[in-house]
Amino acid sequence: MRKRILIFLLVGFLIYLIDIALNPEEDNKDIYISDQELISLISAWKSQVGRDPTDEEIVKIINNLVEEEILYREALLLGLDKEDRIIKRRLAQKITFLKQETLPDNPNQDVLRQFYDEHKEKYFIKPVYSFTHLFFTKETDSLARSIEALNDLLADKKSIDSDPYLLGKNFTEKTLEEIARNFGNSFIVAFDDMEPNKWSGPFESSFGHHLVLLRDYQDGFYPSFNEIRDQVLSDYLTLNKENAVNQYINNVKSEYRIIINPNLKF
Repeated sequence: MRKRILIFLLVGFLIYLIDIALNPEEDNKDIYISDQELISLISAWKSQVGRDPTDEEIVKIINNLVEEEILYREALLLGLDKEDRIIKRRLAQKITFLKQETLPDNPNQDVLRQFYDEHKEKYFIKPVYSFTHLFFTKETDSLARSIEALNDLLADKKSIDSDPYLLGKNFTEKTLEEIARNFGNSFIVAFDDMEPNKWSGPFESSFGHHLVLLRDYQDGFYPSFNEIRDQVLSDYLTLNKENAVNQYINNVKSEYRIIINPNLKF
């Protein structure tokens, strides 16, 4: 009988050891606070408040860290991390940052110049127009009124009976895309070969008719590499980080199997 009890106790002890080995963190109640973590928290506190924390405030910082760690572990024990989209998204962001941080931050000039040449269209400065316009709303026979107003302007008549426009009369250094957003796509044809400093029109927009005085025009151009080197560097690093993450995902994607209910209707 004693032998059977001994064997039973031994088997039970072995099961207990195996359970500890397979689930080491379930019974681990130690909270280790590293020097680096504590110094980082104190530095963050100092940067926000503008001074060194007192001894009492340091104790509070440590207490907050300990309480946060306890709540985190208890949440894990309850399985609160399972099927939580916010936690999944945060962890995905974290591994993304880890993959991006492995890239060098200082490419040499030749690499940046090559990147600039390969993506030169991205840096093209579009032509811009500065102009004044007179507006005639379509509800009040805009075409006839605008033609009459143009004749008055060409005859140097000073007082012109036009209508108020919501965005005003004067526009400075606007691209054709910006002009289209303010007046409609049909209006930008007005700027094809327009003679500067001379009233032209009438031109139809989504709202009526307009007379336009082109005050200034700046042609589009490619800025030199040296002028926008900082922007090129920023774009180069951003694109490389995106590529690094995409490459990582593509490398590990084949290890996963995606299963979707074939009867699901969406």
